[in-house]
Amino acid sequence: MANRTDPLAKSIRGTNPQNLVEKILRTKIYQNTYWKEQCFGLTAETLVDKAMELDHLGGTNGGNRRPTPFMCLVMKMLQIQPDKEIVVEFIKNPDYKYVRVLGAFYLRLTGTDVDVYRYLEPLYNDYRKLRLQLNDGKFTLTHVDEYIDELLTKDYSCDIALPRIKKRWTLEAIGSLEPRRSALEDDFEEEEEKDEEDEQIADRVDSPGGNDKDYYRARSPTREKDRDKKRDTHRYRDREHERDRDYERDYERERGRGRDRDLRDRDRDRDRDRDRERDRDRDRDRERDRDGRRERGRRRSYSRSPSRDGKDRDGDEYRTSSSRRHHRRSISPKRQRGGEVNEDEKPKRKREKKAAAAMRDDGTDHPDPEIAEQNRIRLSLGIKPLRP
Repeated sequence: MANRTDPLAKSIRGTNPQNLVEKILRTKIYQNTYWKEQCFGLTAETLVDKAMELDHLGGTNGGNRRPTPFMCLVMKMLQIQPDKEIVVEFIKNPDYKYVRVLGAFYLRLTGTDVDVYRYLEPLYNDYRKLRLQLNDGKFTLTHVDEYIDELLTKDYSCDIALPRIKKRWTLEAIGSLEPRRSALEDDFEEEEEKDEEDEQIADRVDSPGGNDKDYYRARSPTREKDRDKKRDTHRYRDREHERDRDYERDYERERGRGRDRDLRDRDRDRDRDRDRERDRDRDRDRERDRDGRRERGRRRSYSRSPSRDGKDRDGDEYRTSSSRRHHRRSISPKRQRGGEVNEDEKPKRKREKKAAAAMRDDGTDHPDPEIAEQNRIRLSLGIKPLRP
């Protein structure tokens, strides 16, 4: 409940006023001790007392990014949303400089473009010193006019992204603001008028026949002063408009250069894509030619080899000389002699050959009958046969 925006508060730039502060910084403010102890239950009247106690300004500092009391009071003003008259009184307060800076910062966040320039530009004449706390916790010295210039020209201040506002010359062009006049401009005009009067008097005194009567017959000093002031005002306005025209001319020139650069980059990319496409087409044609040559070579070698089914192009059967030689070699010798050998007779012949060899070895087939008989007896006794 303590962190909730006032139900009667209006939305700023289409959102909750507290959303103008980033989520992380807003959470750190809610967890800060100063927010819980000093800012609880503050109203627009009691907020002034806390603002008068400020002795420095800043955003966050330290390793854990602790918010400053200045930032806590800004958050409280966004929460309760004081009236515009109260904020203007904060800004016009000449006694307390931190109250003035607090009101200026709040108006920069929530005010319109015209109000921001109308109420903050007079603070350029305030040259009082301010203590600014940096992110590392150290303090530095600044001035009110420098801080106001930061609010009007920068995008960030005190770790908060400032809303965008229109440029002053744009508001002057549409008639929302009058040309700004410096506080020192009147002093400069008075000095110039005094110098001109002294020169005129010196010229009349030095000129022959000059007398006091001619001097008093000259133009009225008051009328001359008003005329010079108007002339200086028009000169200042013309100078501002000339500066604006130069700025617009430079902006248009830079934008034209950027457009030409984009066109050159686009043409370069288009040429690069065209070259890549041409290279791909060339590689594709080269690959197609290589495949065609390989296919023609395969067909040529296939046409030179004999057909697999033994038939020529006319369908007649033929055999090459090599196939005929191979056929003649494959015929067995026994089949050439006309006799066919039965597979069952081969083991029988081998046994017969073995038996004949055994008989020749034991000597029982000796031509001499006596020796053959002795060999049979020896064979039965297991003795070696007799040899002739």
